[in-house]
Amino acid sequence: MTIRDTVFRTLAHTNWRLALPALLLTCGSLIVQAASSDPEVVVPTTSPTTAAISPSGVVTPDPHAASASAPAPSASAVAQAPQPDVIPPLQSPAPSEAPLMKLPVNARHMLVIDDSGRVLMAKDADTVVPIASLTKLMTAMVVLDAKQDMDEEIRIDDADVDRLKHSRSRVKVGATMTREAALELALISSENRAASALARHFPGGLPAYEAAVAAKIRALGLSHTALADPTGLSPANTSTATEVARIAAAAARYPVIARISSDKSSEVEVNGRPRELRNTNHLVGAKGWDIRLSKTGYTEEAGRCLAMRMKSGGQTITVVLLDADGSAQRLRDAAAIRKSLAKLS
Repeated sequence: MTIRDTVFRTLAHTNWRLALPALLLTCGSLIVQAASSDPEVVVPTTSPTTAAISPSGVVTPDPHAASASAPAPSASAVAQAPQPDVIPPLQSPAPSEAPLMKLPVNARHMLVIDDSGRVLMAKDADTVVPIASLTKLMTAMVVLDAKQDMDEEIRIDDADVDRLKHSRSRVKVGATMTREAALELALISSENRAASALARHFPGGLPAYEAAVAAKIRALGLSHTALADPTGLSPANTSTATEVARIAAAAARYPVIARISSDKSSEVEVNGRPRELRNTNHLVGAKGWDIRLSKTGYTEEAGRCLAMRMKSGGQTITVVLLDADGSAQRLRDAAAIRKSLAKLS
């Protein structure tokens, strides 16, 4: 019997005004029944379904919402039942973050992260490229791990001369200095001969130094980093912006590296005479900059590179720039990043 037949039969045998409430109830019941059999119609339930969302985003049904009379599911049914859907937590960026994320930089590879490791800005950060003298951060860590006497004098030898790139040096063959002075020369002035001498005077020589570097790479979980020499002159010294940020964070845990690399200038003795050093990162010590660790790098293959940690808005921010077109462009990139970070704080 159709709904129309029911309506006419009821009106034919009863005063329509008296029958109206019963008629409406009947119609409603028939409509719900018809809708229940239609897969495209959603029929509301009489009892609301309640659920809780955990901090991880997992939807958990309210255990009190289940009917007491409902039979418990069998073990096999539970095993085959689909797991609750996972809803990714929403992390809406603040409006002030938008300019930072869209900030154009000259460097071809870049990463900016905060204290918690949250990526604030990235540009092709996982491509493996040469990193030039950023290598010296790793050299410094390995040398300090060996716990050698920092006051011991070491000598620059002919083996420390750069015959690959023929880079200039202010330290002559035969010059002597303490191990700490060589470390300052390597980190502040990016002196290649000093870095090479540090590796040669490693306990066990260069083979032991290379083994220590390989072990350090593994310890830091750097799966895309390869270092062929202690200076960074070799184009085979490669990494990614992401992994260079890890190297910088690890180096910052060494107070000696943090102190030396964040000095605007320093004075060391070479052959018993004072030698003034200037940081290759001209932002160190500049007005408005609070840099806690820094290292620059350059080769023709790597372009201009920079890894530094600085204070901004009460946080320590790590900035990595790889393969910028020149020193001026590298500085402009860093200044633009700093300006955008100030808007976030």
